Amino acid sequence: MSDSNGPSYSAPAGSVPRSSDESANVESENHESQSTVTPDTPESATPETPAPTPVLTPTSVEVSGGGGGNNRPPGFGGGGDDEGGGGDDEEMVKMSFLDHLVELRQRIIRCLIAIAVGFFACFSFAKKIFLFLAAPVYKALIANHQDPKLFFTHPTDGFDIYLQIGLVCGLILVLPYVMWQVWGFISPGLYKKEKRYAIPFVVVCTGLFLCGVAFAYFFAIPFALKFLLGLGDAQFQPLIVAEEYLNLFTMLILGLGIVFEIPVLIMVLTALHIVTPKFLLDNFRYAILVITILAAVLTPTTDIPNMMMMGLPMVALYLLGVLFSKLVVMNREKKKAARA
Repeated sequence: MSDSNGPSYSAPAGSVPRSSDESANVESENHESQSTVTPDTPESATPETPAPTPVLTPTSVEVSGGGGGNNRPPGFGGGGDDEGGGGDDEEMVKMSFLDHLVELRQRIIRCLIAIAVGFFACFSFAKKIFLFLAAPVYKALIANHQDPKLFFTHPTDGFDIYLQIGLVCGLILVLPYVMWQVWGFISPGLYKKEKRYAIPFVVVCTGLFLCGVAFAYFFAIPFALKFLLGLGDAQFQPLIVAEEYLNLFTMLILGLGIVFEIPVLIMVLTALHIVTPKFLLDNFRYAILVITILAAVLTPTTDIPNMMMMGLPMVALYLLGVLFSKLVVMNREKKKAARA
């Protein structure tokens, strides 16, 4: 029997005819599913939230460098893995500029503490030390038949003299420790095989400086005083102020002590590939000119004998530096031949 409101359809074979209630439920479910589906349009799409940018802090920045073996942080060792690394490069500690500044500050503080200890140690014996330092001028006065006395012109001169004695002598007393701190500052830039020169460096630098101090005390100062005081004869009576004499004494011993470091300076410049023995010998005449100027500055007088007495040791030190430079070059060539 057909419906009068529309055409009739026959059900497929084997299908079970649905009731009117089931057909209504299916149509309502289809209508609800269609109503809940929304088209994916740009207007209705939810924008993606960008990932937060990580903020770098000083603790998250690593010093450039390879992985440091032996449980060292990155940047404090050569390249390579944590076990082996990159051969000789692992032996050289890599430090940032900030690390160098921190290291320099620590070394300076240690040197200042050592100098302070040396100062108080020498200040306690300042009177006895002054008698030892004033011996050359006393001998020169006696040799010229003059009264061996020193004077001061201000009430505070005596205290200033003892302070200066404590500072200068304290510095000389702790000089080996200061040189050790200098080596400790430059040692991170050296390979392990180069760090074995620490003790020779300290010994040679300290020994040459003390040689310069001894040369000033036993030769330069007595010779200069004998010459200067002998110019007065019986017409002038010298009035030597203790502070001025100590200033002259300090300038000579420190100046000659530094000048006696010329061989070490030349050896370091050769190791840095800045100079060579051939370059030093080819420019020997210019070195003589510089040595003459230094001798004129350090010499307390303007006479030729005193300048020669200052200049000749400098020339000998320069030639000794050329010898050290030759030894450095020979050692370098020997290592190249061994690697070849």
